[in-house]
Parts: sequence; structure tokens; C-alpha cells
Amino acid sequence: MSVDLNEQYDKIFRFCYFKVHDRELAEDLTQETFLRFLERPQYHGINKDMQYLYTIAGNLCVDSFRKKSTAELTDNIPDDSEYEDDILTSVALGNAIRKLSSEDREILMLRYVNEVPVGVICGLFGMSRFAMSRRLKKIIGFLRNDFNGKEV
Repeated sequence: MSVDLNEQYDKIFRFCYFKVHDRELAEDLTQETFLRFLERPQYHGINKDMQYLYTIAGNLCVDSFRKKSTAELTDNIPDDSEYEDDILTSVALGNAIRKLSSEDREILMLRYVNEVPVGVICGLFGMSRFAMSRRLKKIIGFLRNDFNGKEV
């Protein structure tokens, strides 16, 4: 295998958690991802192991949404006023990120949180490296302008 599974486990977990926003479900989906990956040895060694892992994880997350029932929302905001600036910054950045399409948010998470190489992301989204680079620059520019309160 060309990919270190121990190294990728946390990244796949973050990817699943980003998609489902539930720690236990993300853990289950991560486990299922690696089980399905290991069950299909014919796909190993074709230099697309990471792409295959993320494809499996993404499909499992989509399947979990199809099965999911509605749940009650809770607010987990700390009471201490010391956190006010951090909360305001998080809210502003969160609002800027929410304005992006779900695909753009996924690209950001893969590239900057999980540090997935651009080549792997290109394979996941069916884009050339140049198109992906332009898209990343556009996304970052949008966030920078929106976060600073400027019109785009």
C-alpha cells in the first residue's frame, strides 16, 4: 500500500466529522471507510489510495444523511466574557465560510485542514491542477474580502 493508514485515520475522521457534525457517527463512518478500503485490495497500489479513501468516506457520509432523522439543536457557548473576541471572530469567519458553496467548503477543509495534496483533490472533483489552483485562490479571496467586511 502506498498510503500510511495510521497517518490518514485522523484526516479521514476530520473529513467525516466536517460532513456529519457528530463525533460518534464520524468515528463509525471512519471505521467503515477503512474496512471497505481493506476489503477491496484490487484498488490498492494504483497510486490513488488517498482518493479512494476520501471517495469511500464521502459516499458513506452521504448515505448517513439519507438515513438521518431530525435532531434537536443545542447551544454550546461558554458563559465567560473573556471568550467574547474569540466567539465574535469565530462567528464572523463561520458566516463567511457559510456563504461558500458546500463544494468550496469541502475543498477548503481537504486542502487546509487535512492537508490533502492538490493532485488528490483534483481527482476527487474531476478538475485540472490549474483549475483547482484558481478555484482555491478565488475561495481565499472571497473569504478575505468577506471577513474584512468588504463587498465582493
